[in-house]
Amino acid sequence: MKIVRFGVSVPEELLEGFDRIIKERGYVNRSEAIRDLMRDFIVRHEWEVGNAEVAGTITMLYNHDEADVVKELLDLQHEYLEEIISSVHVHMDEHNCLEVVIVRGKAGRIKEIADRLLSLKGVKHGKLVMTGTGKGLV
Repeated sequence: MKIVRFGVSVPEELLEGFDRIIKERGYVNRSEAIRDLMRDFIVRHEWEVGNAEVAGTITMLYNHDEADVVKELLDLQHEYLEEIISSVHVHMDEHNCLEVVIVRGKAGRIKEIADRLLSLKGVKHGKLVMTGTGKGLV
């Protein structure tokens, strides 16, 4: 792979803050940190466009005693068989469950799934964590 060098002009305070954070995170140099930022920028763009194939996780914390939340979660997961690859269910205590749903598909469709799952009555907290499929990233 060919490496290209380029210059960037930034305010000194911005660079100082950046250097502090990359040191805290254990980067060996600025270049690797900037490469990671560029990859993240590309992945976020893939999600925003809506047509790219993406992957991610939908993490939900819910009260399984709440109304029909378990049935509705299962029904929705069966509705999206093409996009839902797997799920993991963990009992946090006698009432609360943590579920992680692993998804892959078109960005718009994955966002739709997350919105529907996370808006169910009984879901206390949740988050969609997005990534790419790795295709096109270096």
